[in-house]
Amino acid sequence: MKDTFDIAVFHGDGIGPEITRPTVELLRRLSQQSGYHLTFRDCAAGASHYAKTGQSLPEASMQAARAADAILLSAMGLPSVRYPDGTEISPQIDLRKVLHLFAGVRPVRIFPGQKTPLNLPPETSVDFVLIRESTEGLFYTQGCGEVTRDEARETLLITRKTSELLFDFAFGLARERKASGQGRGHVTCVDKANVFRAFAFFRELFDAEAAKHPDLTSDHAYVDATALWFVQKPWDFDVLVTENMFGDILSDLGAGLMGGLGVAPSADIGLDHAVFQPCHGSAPDIAGQGIANPFAMILSGAMMLEWLGRRHSNAALKSDGVLLRQATEAVIAEGSVLTGDLGGTATTEQAARAVSAAIAAI
Repeated sequence: MKDTFDIAVFHGDGIGPEITRPTVELLRRLSQQSGYHLTFRDCAAGASHYAKTGQSLPEASMQAARAADAILLSAMGLPSVRYPDGTEISPQIDLRKVLHLFAGVRPVRIFPGQKTPLNLPPETSVDFVLIRESTEGLFYTQGCGEVTRDEARETLLITRKTSELLFDFAFGLARERKASGQGRGHVTCVDKANVFRAFAFFRELFDAEAAKHPDLTSDHAYVDATALWFVQKPWDFDVLVTENMFGDILSDLGAGLMGGLGVAPSADIGLDHAVFQPCHGSAPDIAGQGIANPFAMILSGAMMLEWLGRRHSNAALKSDGVLLRQATEAVIAEGSVLTGDLGGTATTEQAARAVSAAIAAI
């Protein structure tokens, strides 16, 4: 059983380094207690690095990411630093494409005690996963769309190869959730097949995969209706799978259901590599003040441990991933040590220390 793991760490821009530091400390402490070893390798990338060097993702960092067992990536980008075409610096998208991280995993959980803008019925829980295809779709021509004086064009691409991998991943996740009692084994394909041929193709490929899993159930939903149902009845969902741009938008809506991006982790997973990062941005307006919310970064680290544990059949890693998630959720639910975005006054370090204390108490 593999018990030594190389983690490529991208500290990011703005508040990125501030939320990465305590996350790495928590991960290192867990590894020391449980007997496996994590080696953290710092990698340069991002808007600040681009402003200094003209490179947003140096080749050395790309090579380190390729060689790593997992990639922990913090908030990237600064609104004031852009490429010549006016778009923001986004090495995370480059990593998704180069490493073919086709499955963007965005969990949405509303647990007892968590504040939410929803008026949930009594005893109702929300626990679903949105899977966003992360390498093509409407992001396919990122950085190379056509712009003339009178019009601009971007190309949406959906391929059989990537979609089949995506749908296989989605049904596999639904089966895992059902086996663990976390879901009912249901997958929803979110598209706009009533308007676009590309999405009719997407739906056909989904149905072909669904037929391979008679032990699971599936259905379809148009993206506009799904946005409505996220607000009206989010407890109905288990696993959803959709195109890149649709997933980008719906994942932020899902974060809103949980109370904000500060508690929204994510993973981008391929066949051989995976990146784990918070869904939020770099918040340069509060950078350096020590008040950034570290919870989404910590929860992303928990997802990394669970993924490594499943991939390498390491029970200690899986157990620590669950422990770190439960401890973070316990702090959020208890509500006395929250950062400003969640209505509290805690500093970044205080929030991270509260998670550490919760780990010891579980």
